This record gives sequence, C-alpha cells and structure tokens, in this order.
Amino acid sequence: MSDNLWGSGPETSEQRQGKPSVDPQAQRQPVVSADSKEWRLIEKMVSSLSVEQRRSRRWGIFFKLLTFGYLFVAMYLVVGDNFSDKAISSEPHTALVDIQGAISADSEASADTIVHGLRAAFKDENTEAVILRINSPGGSPVQSGYVYDEIKRLRQLYPTTKVYAVISDIGASGAYYIAAAADEIYADKASLVGSIGVISSSFGFVEVLEKLGVERRVMTAGEHKAFLDPFAPLKATERQFWEGVLDTTHQQFIDQVKKGRGDRLKDDAKLFSGLIWTGEQSLELGLIDGLGSTGYVAREVVGVDNIVDFTPSMTPWEKLADRFGVSVARTLSTELGLKTPPLQ
Repeated sequence: MSDNLWGSGPETSEQRQGKPSVDPQAQRQPVVSADSKEWRLIEKMVSSLSVEQRRSRRWGIFFKLLTFGYLFVAMYLVVGDNFSDKAISSEPHTALVDIQGAISADSEASADTIVHGLRAAFKDENTEAVILRINSPGGSPVQSGYVYDEIKRLRQLYPTTKVYAVISDIGASGAYYIAAAADEIYADKASLVGSIGVISSSFGFVEVLEKLGVERRVMTAGEHKAFLDPFAPLKATERQFWEGVLDTTHQQFIDQVKKGRGDRLKDDAKLFSGLIWTGEQSLELGLIDGLGSTGYVAREVVGVDNIVDFTPSMTPWEKLADRFGVSVARTLSTELGLKTPPLQ
C-alpha cells in the first residue's frame, strides 16, 4: 500500500479510540499558521510597502517645499527692489508722492501710505521740494485730515522744503482738502477741482416692506440708536441732528481750506457749495495758483527737473494677497517686515 500524503489511509483501533472525527475535505486544505514562514514573509512584504509609501510621501513634500523655495528666491531676485524703499538719488531732486484713487483707510491712498512717503521725502537731505501728484475724487475726511495735519507738521520741521500739489484729472473733496495744505496748487486747464462739501446718502425702504408684508424688528438701547436705519422712517428731529453733523464737518473743511489758501481765495459763496470747476475756472477763483503738470512744476517752479518717486508701493506679497485674497501672503509680508509701517 502506498503512503498518502494527506493521511487518508486506514487507522488502527488504538488511533480511533478517543480521537474526534476529521473531515477529509478539511484535511486536504493546507493551513498557514501565524508562526509559519509564509506568514512572516507576507507580513514583511506588507510592512515594506507601507514604509516605501511613507518614504515616497516624505520625498514628495520635500521636493514641493524645495520648488516653493526656488520660486521664492527667483521672485526676490527679479523684484527684490520692490521689497525695500525706492532708491534714493544722491543728487538734488524734486520728491514725488502720488495720491491716486479714493482716499480711505484700506486703500492705496490711505493716510498711512501717503504720510510714509511724505516723511521719507522730507527726511532725504537731497530733496529740494515735494510734489503731491493728485488724481482722486476724495474720500474719508478723517484720512484727509490726517494727511493735511502731517503736511503742516513737516513744513514746520523742514521750513526750507516747500510742498506743491499738482492735480491731474481730478482733485475734489477730500483730495482738495489735502491739496489746500500745500504751499501752491497747480492743475491742468481741464482738471476738475473743488467740490468743497460733505455728503451723506442712503435709501428708504419703508413702503417696500409694507407692500411685501415684511415686519421689521429692531431692538436698541438708546432712543436714536437706529436713526439711520433705511427700513424705518426718518424723524424730523433726527434729520435735523444729522444735518447738523454734516454742517459741522463742512465747516471744518472750509476752515482748513481758508487756512491753507488764505487771501488767494476769491470772495464767492459758491466756493464752498460743493460745486466743482475746471482748472481755468479754479485759477480765477483762487483755488489753484497756476496751470501746469508735475514736470512743469519741477522744472519751472522748483528749478530741479530730477524727480524721485517716494510713493510707497505694494510689495509682491501684498499684491498677491490683494489679488487672490490669500491671508497667508499678507501674514508673511508682515512677519518678514515687508509692509509699509503704520503712522507713529
């Protein structure tokens, strides 16, 4: 009788006694135990694959960081001069500070930005005069007031350094407020100048809510806390109060313009009515001192046609944050010291 590898041969009586029956089919399946060589080999293979995947991920992260670092260095080499203040001329020059766009705390024409440029321009020992090149419809009276006061302060610190305002397309409202602090104001014959006034506008939606059947629910502590609510009627007493606020602000504006322009202003009530005039008309009214461009003022008035721009510009990180709304870029800009410092 030939031997059977799977033990299917007859058993002796001693073997059958006390021994449980075994399914022949089950006996034919090879069993891989946890201690077997095959099992240890499988565990080793799985562990090796896991280690390899972790190693691959680490290298992937490393190369991504390396690429980012390379791009950062390349950007710095290309636009590195934008990370610092603009180069200062070692020769006598006319300093230029731009005021472009609406004047507000969160715009490029903020008081912080303008004052930063003015301080640098006055501080430079080679600055013969400072030109404020203005192209702005105005904006915040508070921001404009900050710049006005700073110009007056710097003129006292540097009495020999004059300030000239040059209006290009428009210099109205808060922009003219700033210009009034200059020693002289120039504009093109077609420039728009003036708008010495204060405005507050809104809409009233009371009847709209009534037609839609919408109930307005506002809870306040203070009788007039919600007096500018566009969904509630404006009371006569509240209108009178708010007009008083506007009148006070308007008078502050008028006082500063008169202080800056002095006797050069014509005695005309329309000057402070909020109207706006061309450069030619402004010259007749005493709102400006002459007609001319930035180059003309530097060459003919200051006598130094070498113009150096002291206008603080947005850094690449700030431009990235502004374009894509990425707060991380702005944070890095601050941490790396690449941002225009605030007012002191």
